[in-house]
Amino acid sequence: MNSERPNNPSQPEPRQVGVNVPLNKPVVTYILLGLNVFLFLIQMLFELTSGVDWLFVLGGKINALILEGQVWRLVTPAFLHSNLMHIAFNMYALFILGRRIESTYGHGRFLLLYLLSAFGGNVLSFVLSNANSLGSSTAIFGLIAAEAVFIIHNRRLFGERVRGMLFNIAFILLINLVLGFSANSNIDNFGHLGGLLGGFLFASLAGPKWVLDGLPPNVTIKNTRTRKDVILAAILVIVGFTAMSLIRFLG
Repeated sequence: MNSERPNNPSQPEPRQVGVNVPLNKPVVTYILLGLNVFLFLIQMLFELTSGVDWLFVLGGKINALILEGQVWRLVTPAFLHSNLMHIAFNMYALFILGRRIESTYGHGRFLLLYLLSAFGGNVLSFVLSNANSLGSSTAIFGLIAAEAVFIIHNRRLFGERVRGMLFNIAFILLINLVLGFSANSNIDNFGHLGGLLGGFLFASLAGPKWVLDGLPPNVTIKNTRTRKDVILAAILVIVGFTAMSLIRFLG
């Protein structure tokens, strides 16, 4: 005989609570993807027609020209790439990371994160390496750092998944850094480290910190960071890395 557990009318059925998460469409990510691909095509066109990558000549990280005052080269290399594999790898990373991070950061703050990470990466490379370089991996490493900070800041909302998510990020970083420091590598690891540091600092001070707001069943996620936090974080990163670059200018 099969027995059935009787219903207990004194214990109400648990209610499902939906949480409204404010997510943004990754508009800036797609614009950055398109811009990088467009500029790469221009680079290839110049090389095919003149044998010279004029965009790199005008905007690549070349220390001697930065010391002459061409300081835009501390940002513009993040929009240039050396070959098809180089841009394919970076754009794939931007496509994956950018959509996730922009959805929580919002358009303006995400663009700041990208540019400040690129700036930090190129500054550290400028200070510690004499090699010419280019590539958006400076900014990409900043996005990786920002994702880790976002998970840590909002770990209560992610629950038991936090450890696994952070492990995956740490593993990806370790592999890339080991490859970068290996012999005969053309990878600008100082650029990667600078981008990582820039992204980490900005995300730590201005990255979204979520709290639950409202009562069931109408619960929303509220970001406790303010516009003032974002502005102050951006100023701190710019001032900090600018001061770092003076080591080279004054040395």
